[in-house]
This record gives sequence, structure tokens and C-alpha cells, in this order.
Amino acid sequence: MRKSARDDGDTGSFSREEHEAGHGPGRGPDLSALPRKGVEADRELLLAQALVEAADTLSEEFKPEAYLRRLADHCVTVVGARGAGFMLADGDGGVVSVADGRDEGASLELLLAQEPDGGPGRDSCGTGHPVDPAHLLDPQVAARWPHFADLAVRHGVTATLAVPLRHGDTLLGALNVFLAAPDHEPDHEDVDGDHDDVDGMALAQILADAAAVGLCNHRDWDQHRMLAEQLQQALNSRVRIEQAKGMLAERWQTGVEAAFIALRGYARSNRLPLADVARAVVERTVDDPALRGHGPRET
Repeated sequence: MRKSARDDGDTGSFSREEHEAGHGPGRGPDLSALPRKGVEADRELLLAQALVEAADTLSEEFKPEAYLRRLADHCVTVVGARGAGFMLADGDGGVVSVADGRDEGASLELLLAQEPDGGPGRDSCGTGHPVDPAHLLDPQVAARWPHFADLAVRHGVTATLAVPLRHGDTLLGALNVFLAAPDHEPDHEDVDGDHDDVDGMALAQILADAAAVGLCNHRDWDQHRMLAEQLQQALNSRVRIEQAKGMLAERWQTGVEAAFIALRGYARSNRLPLADVARAVVERTVDDPALRGHGPRET
């Protein structure tokens, strides 16, 4: 099952010109021109910004698609990737794909290309385990995911990694990161490429963990909010029923138990919720003789 999530009504979206100018969500400065220490310091600030945004999910206006797209944007900037996207398990054996906003077409195409032939994100989503950085020009890697690898290389992506989107024992999906080739070919003594792979993997997992916590927190908050509303509705209904019983008892000069029997009998006879009948009594919109006819017989 191939699905993609697009949220054209996202008020947090930016135009392509704003994305390219670096003003969109998750857009930081160009890190390539900074010395390594400057890059690390700036990356820490960008990561902190992403984590703060990842925690902001307790709102009625929360939209999962827009939320994940913004975090994918942050991932692209923090990791220094070509693109990124989330794959969420939909409960029916398929996944819903959400790509970053920088080049959503390419990233989304790479996510969707992993079904049914497989790919790093699909593997991590299915197993719950990370997929270590894989270089797509390696013949063994290309043979593992032939369709995905061919398409990725055509999009300028030469490496990829994926990490699970997990909170505790709950596996929600995976975060797939797409990487471009470095500007230089490292020699045997240059280990920066290996460090970058390790750093990218760790940063991606941090963002995925934060996203999973944010999604689960919103789910729990939403369930608690709905439960509170249901309890409040039940309380309001109970208060209304008690009020209707008192009104009928006073009007008919009878006991509250007899009034309740009449309410319940009328509701059952007309297949109406008891609370609705009680509201009609309070608002004096129910036929009184018909209602009283369902009360206990006088002896």
C-alpha cells in the first residue's frame, strides 16, 4: 500500500523561494563554509531548535504530516543531507510517507520507490532496527535494493541511512536520510567521512526519537482530552436527568423514583437516549400526558 501525506493547508509551510533562501522551517545557515568547530557549534544550536519543536505537540491544531515534514527539514539541515523523510506504519501492513519540504518531490519519490522492492527506510520500518550508512555505488548495496539504488543515484543521492521511529516498545515507523557525495574524495588517512557517517546516524536517531516521543505524547494527550470530554458529558447528562426527575416529581406531586420510571419508560418506548428525554423535560418540549403514561400504575 503506497501512501503519501501532503498537507497543503499547513500554515507553517514556506514557498520554494523561501526554502532556497534558507528561511523555511528547519532551515539553518550554509554549514559548508564554516570551519569544523563552527559547524559543530551551529549544528548544536540547530539540533536544539529541532528538539524544542519536536516537543511541541500538545495542541488541538497539531497536524502530524506538517509536524513530520518540519522535522524532516530539520534533519536535512542538521545532518547535512540531500533529503529525508519519514515512513509511518499504517496498521494495515503499508506505510504513509512524509518527505522534507526542501525537495519533497525527489525525497517522496525515493520513499515511495521502496515499495514493493524494498529500501533502507522500508527495512528499518519493518524490522525496527537501524540501517547503517550504505553507499549506493557499492555493487553489493545496489544489488540489495536495485530499483531504489538506481533511482537514488539518478537524483544525486549516493548514500543513505535509516533509523527506527520508536517509543519504548511501540514501533511507529522509520526516518530515512538521503546523502549526496562529498565535494572531495577522502584519502586513506582522512577519516572525516567515517566520522560524518557516525555523526549523521546519531543525529538522525536523536531526531527520530524526539519525533516518536512527540507523536506518542500527542496521542496520549488527545486520548486524555477525549476521555475528559466524555466524562464531562456524562456528568452533564446525569445532572440533567436529576433535574428532570425533580421537576416531574414536583409537577406530578409524586416521588422521584416514579418520575424516573416515567422518564426511562418513555425513552425506551421511543428509542431515545435518556439524556435527550431529560433535556426535553427541562425545556418543556415533551408531551406531558404521554410521558406520565409511562410512570408506575397507581394502586
